[in-house]
Amino acid sequence: MKDINTIKINFRGGIIPPAQLYNILIVARKAHLLYVRFGLRQQLLLDVEIEELDGLTAELDKLEIGYEVNSDAFPNIVSSYPAEEVFIINSWLNENAYKEIIESINPAPRLKINISDTNQSFTPLLTGNINWVASPSEPHFWYLFIRFPKTNIVYEWKDVVNTKDLAVMSLLIEETILQNTAEFYDNNEASGDELYEKIHSNSFNTKPAGEPLALPRFKLPYYEGLNRYNDKYWLGIYRRDELFSIKFLKEVCELCIETGIPQLCSTPWKTIIIKDIQEKNRKDWNYLLDKFQINVRHAANELNFQVEDNSLEALKLKQHLVKYLNDDDTRTFGVCIGIKTRRKSEVFCSILVRRKPIIRIGKWGFLHVYDILCAKDYNPNERTDFAYSKDNPKFVLAEQLRRAVLTFYNYTAEKKDAHNDLAD
Repeated sequence: MKDINTIKINFRGGIIPPAQLYNILIVARKAHLLYVRFGLRQQLLLDVEIEELDGLTAELDKLEIGYEVNSDAFPNIVSSYPAEEVFIINSWLNENAYKEIIESINPAPRLKINISDTNQSFTPLLTGNINWVASPSEPHFWYLFIRFPKTNIVYEWKDVVNTKDLAVMSLLIEETILQNTAEFYDNNEASGDELYEKIHSNSFNTKPAGEPLALPRFKLPYYEGLNRYNDKYWLGIYRRDELFSIKFLKEVCELCIETGIPQLCSTPWKTIIIKDIQEKNRKDWNYLLDKFQINVRHAANELNFQVEDNSLEALKLKQHLVKYLNDDDTRTFGVCIGIKTRRKSEVFCSILVRRKPIIRIGKWGFLHVYDILCAKDYNPNERTDFAYSKDNPKFVLAEQLRRAVLTFYNYTAEKKDAHNDLAD
C-alpha cells in the first residue's frame, strides 16, 4: 500500500486568489498529482506519495505558501464570505469587512475560529471554538459563542463585541484557553463564566448582549450550477468523489484571471464557488464545464451531506446512504446529514450517523455499528439533543436514517400546527 501524506493549505475564510492557487497546482502536478480536494474548513488538501513529499514542500517553500503535513495544528479560519451577495443579501457585513477581519487575525490561530453572518445557514455558525456571529441589528457588533475544545459545551458570551476588537480578543481567548487547559480544554465541566471573568476586564469595545441571539433555522440553498444574481452570475461546483482535477482547476484559475475575477471561494461543503461572472463571459464558463464534463445538477439529497475530511470509509458510507435515499425518492430538504467515523471530530449536521466499534484494541476498532443522533430542534448549529436509534448494523442503517428524516418532517409539521393554534 502506498504511503500517502496529506498537505493542508489554509485559504483563510475560503477566499482563494486564483494566481496563488494556479502556482500551487503547477507544483502539485510536478509531484505527479492529478487531483486535489477541499476540506470542511475551506482548506485545500493535497494527497502526495512519500517519494514526492520533500520535492513538493520545497516548491511550496519557494512560493512562500504556508502548509502543514499530516497535521492540523493551525486550523483554517472559516467564514460565510462565499455566501456573501449570493445567498446573503441586505447585510452590513460586506466583502471589505470580511477581509479586514480575516487579515487582522495574526499570528495564525491554533483554535478554530468561525466568522459568520447571522441570516444564513450555508456555512456553519458554531463548528469553531471561537465563533463570531454578526449582529443582525447593530452594524459592526458581534455575538460570540465559545465551544470549548474537544467538548460539546457551547457558551454564549455576555457582551457583543465591536469589529475592531475581534482579532485581539480572539487571540486572547485562545491564549487563555491554551494556558489553562485543565480548566478549558477537553473538560466537560468547562465553565464559560470563568473564561468570561478572565477576559472581560480587558479594555475592549463591548456592550451587554441583552437577549440571546436566535440562531437561524437551517435551510440549505442549492449551491450548484451557473446562477444569476444582481446583474452577474455565480458558479457552484460539487464533485461526488470530492476530487477536483488539477487540469480543470488550472483552467478555472486562468479564466478568473483573464476575466478579472479577483478570487474564487471554497465552501464548507467541499465545493467551490466563483462569483462576479459577467454576462459576456457566461459562455466561456459553460464551455469550460462542457470541456471537462462537469455535472452541476446533482440531487439535493446528495448535496446536503457533511462528511469528515480524510475518511474514505465515511465517503463510501455516504454513497451507500445516498443511493438508498435516491432509490426511495426520499425528500431531505431542510435536513443536513453528517457522517462521523472518528472520535471527537466535528461535523455540521441536523442528523448525525456515527460509526463506533464493538471491539476496540488501542486505536483500532473492529465490527462497527452505527448510532443516529439528532441535533436540538434539528438545527445543525445546536448540539446533540437525542439519539434516534443506537447500535444499528449497516444493513438496516439506511432505512433507519430514512425514518429519522421522517421524524424531522413530523417535528416540523407539529411545530407549525402549534404555531397556527397559538395564532388562532
